Amino acid sequence: MTEHKEFRPGDCRVRILLPAEELAARVQQLAAEIDAYYAGCGADEILLVGVLKGASIFHSDLMRALKTPVRIDFMQVSSYIGQQSSGELAIHKDILVDIAGRHVLLVEDIIDTGFTLSMLMPRLQQRQPADLKLCTVLDKREARRYDVQADFVGFVVPDKFLVGYGLDYNEYFRSLPYIGELILPDRAE
Repeated sequence: MTEHKEFRPGDCRVRILLPAEELAARVQQLAAEIDAYYAGCGADEILLVGVLKGASIFHSDLMRALKTPVRIDFMQVSSYIGQQSSGELAIHKDILVDIAGRHVLLVEDIIDTGFTLSMLMPRLQQRQPADLKLCTVLDKREARRYDVQADFVGFVVPDKFLVGYGLDYNEYFRSLPYIGELILPDRAE
């Protein structure tokens, strides 16, 4: 039987995968794509809904880069207890405004297996928005087990444990200005 050991940030290394400059450039490109889409829809504004906590930095950067007027809100949802899926969606913080008839863009940090979004998107659709689109900075397609496709994707990334730019490991590393692969110390030690 192996003993679970909790690692501190200083025990870990982070290998840079996407530098801050590359993230910033892609956010600008995504904003232009999103602006073009909503201009084509004739949308006067977008309700930009960030999924907490991981999407908070991307949500803020995207909001500032968009030319289409935005209103913002946040949701906090989970489908995990610790590192195990609970099989159910828990909404810890819901959107405060009625989304019926609004153009809603859900902003995520990463799409992994797709389980949480496979449950969240239909629930939001039941609230009858004018349209509901999904934007993610990272798409881990190799890990996908549920049919979830983002409408706007920053980067397709490998199936690695990623941190930085809002993504965390036990609440650490969110503030890194880049996205990197977390390298844990050798567990055999």
